[in-house]
Amino acid sequence: MQKIEKNRQYYKFAAYGFLKNLRFYEAFLILFFLEKGIDYLKIGLLYSVREITIMLFEIPSGLVADVLGRKKTLIASFLVYILSFVTFYFSNHFGLMLVAMVLFALADAFRSGVHKAMIFQYLTRRGRAGQKTDYYGHTRSWSQTGSAIASLAAGLMVFHYGSYRIIFAISVIPYFLDMLLIWSYPGYLDGEFDTKNRKSVGEKFAEVWKAIVSSLREFSLLRILFSLSLHTGYYKAVKDYIQPVIVSLAITLPWLPLMREKQKSALMVGVIYFLLYLLTAQTSRSSGRFLKKFAHFGRPMNLTMVAGIVLGVAAGIFYLFQWYTLSIMGFVLIMLNENLRKPIGIAFVTNESNDKAAASVLSIQSQAQSLFAAIFAFVIGWGAQLGGPGTGIIFGSGMLLLLLPLSLLKRT
Repeated sequence: MQKIEKNRQYYKFAAYGFLKNLRFYEAFLILFFLEKGIDYLKIGLLYSVREITIMLFEIPSGLVADVLGRKKTLIASFLVYILSFVTFYFSNHFGLMLVAMVLFALADAFRSGVHKAMIFQYLTRRGRAGQKTDYYGHTRSWSQTGSAIASLAAGLMVFHYGSYRIIFAISVIPYFLDMLLIWSYPGYLDGEFDTKNRKSVGEKFAEVWKAIVSSLREFSLLRILFSLSLHTGYYKAVKDYIQPVIVSLAITLPWLPLMREKQKSALMVGVIYFLLYLLTAQTSRSSGRFLKKFAHFGRPMNLTMVAGIVLGVAAGIFYLFQWYTLSIMGFVLIMLNENLRKPIGIAFVTNESNDKAAASVLSIQSQAQSLFAAIFAFVIGWGAQLGGPGTGIIFGSGMLLLLLPLSLLKRT
């Protein structure tokens, strides 16, 4: 097997993921909403609106990227991200937070899937298409490293300033740097379209659309998309609920009694997320080795789906019994499971789809996961409003269990 080529472009791909995941707000998003007086049902609604907005714009964004240029699409998305962060910083009521969440979702819709397609195009061009799982797993591990550093830094900032909103202001810096990095990518990663020949726009749209339809006629691909999107949608909806669990644990700890509750919580959230993302970085890097233990993609996809359900139910039950440490461990394992699963699923999807529609097919996958995430987010938020985060997590995991028979993959 070829060794991964760690040249200048590899480190650019890695730096993109690192900077993109310097989302200092991510480890504190639910806590930020709770601080502003937003209840769990409204938090679930905010998450649902975000995912529905992503879903509505996902396929158009993939087509735009494939036709008009991937670099320009990514740069525009980062500008909208920055506008979203500024809006969050100044938000003091639910309506403004809703606007900020919609802006964030628009940026996510025009970013997701595009960079993955650029990576896979790069590998194909260099005759290394067989390295998709390993290469994407390696670059994704850099993303998780960025998340680890961001979490620890954000915890220290909240500890010092005593407020969550500062973390939105500081998030602007890495996103501006990522815009400059994308601009430096080689021109061929922009796609095949010649922007000087405007007459070919319609022809290119037709060509990409034909490739999408051709890919989606394969039932096996649809089943893979469903399985990957279902679990990732569940993961996106449930993962942030580790935050109130950490706060519940922090309140019960007798150490450092002179600290205020928010200071304790900030330190614990920052440290736990830091360690968590270091673990997920290593897990992503190991996904290729994990896949090699199986003869076919389907088996590891099925095993990790079942593991996600079991871990979700366990985390919820542990929270209900106030076994907060065990509940946190359950969330950690849910996140590790997703980071082991996703590179395998992404590689599986791209192997089964038409190369010309790579960004569009991955955008369809993101659209599907957004639909599932919107549904899961509302169900979990409703459950949390009724009986606390533990109940919400159990509701979401139970829903995933009901859909399990439809998501299991057969060997093809």
